[in-house]
Amino acid sequence: MDQGGRSTAVHKTLEFPDLLRLIDERSTAFRAAIAVAPSLDLPVPTCPEWTLFDLVQHIGEGRRRWAATVSAGPDATSRTPAQGDAVAPQEREGVLAWLAASTELLLAALREAGPDQGCFTGWGVTQTPHTAGGVARHQVQEIAVHTYDAQLTVGDSASLPVEVALDGVEESLFIASFTRSAWPHKPTAFDFHAAEDRSWRLTVDGDGARTTRLPAIDEAPEAAGLSIRGTASDLVLWRYDRISADSLQLDGDPKLLDLLFAWEPEDWA
Repeated sequence: MDQGGRSTAVHKTLEFPDLLRLIDERSTAFRAAIAVAPSLDLPVPTCPEWTLFDLVQHIGEGRRRWAATVSAGPDATSRTPAQGDAVAPQEREGVLAWLAASTELLLAALREAGPDQGCFTGWGVTQTPHTAGGVARHQVQEIAVHTYDAQLTVGDSASLPVEVALDGVEESLFIASFTRSAWPHKPTAFDFHAAEDRSWRLTVDGDGARTTRLPAIDEAPEAAGLSIRGTASDLVLWRYDRISADSLQLDGDPKLLDLLFAWEPEDWA
């Protein structure tokens, strides 16, 4: 609290060891959901046309490909083929062991590289660096959101852990909402307010779109065109199309969201 009694949010980017810990924790939670599923043929509600086995394949193969890509170092110009056996076994015990091995391959590659090693990321020019640390940060969000998918499928859905979700709001904005293409409408701003007392502003104008941190919910420098409020978990799940905007509180002009969603800058292709 400051001397005036107002809340002063302190933004903290997760450190590299925290990212590795969270990849491991969310991967363990993912496997726990797979372990209790009555069948791997269950459809995944949040991933249309995918079964739980498809999700397993995506997670395991994806971690192996990222492990190989990180290991390839800064000279790689594309995603590298997966290391080892890239196809999930059909048996439940084999699946769980394969997933665990996939996660360990990724973690080992990240540990070996360290956070500052250059790395192909595939996301173009953004506010997130093209480093192993940037990959690790994104991997936390990918496994966290897909763990939500798996938990929802087996009827045991849970919110994203707070530290994962708080970092995820910023990480998704830094990657998916950055562009140097001019905003084709009147300049405005979108404020994202997490109930856990963290806030961000996405500014869109003639210089493109970029995100900055706000010091506190009640300390924005000027009114945004639209403010979007919810728990950090709900903000991330909405950003990844897992829940609708109906789960959030919108203050301002909701038509701005339609303009944002319809916008297709060339460097977002």
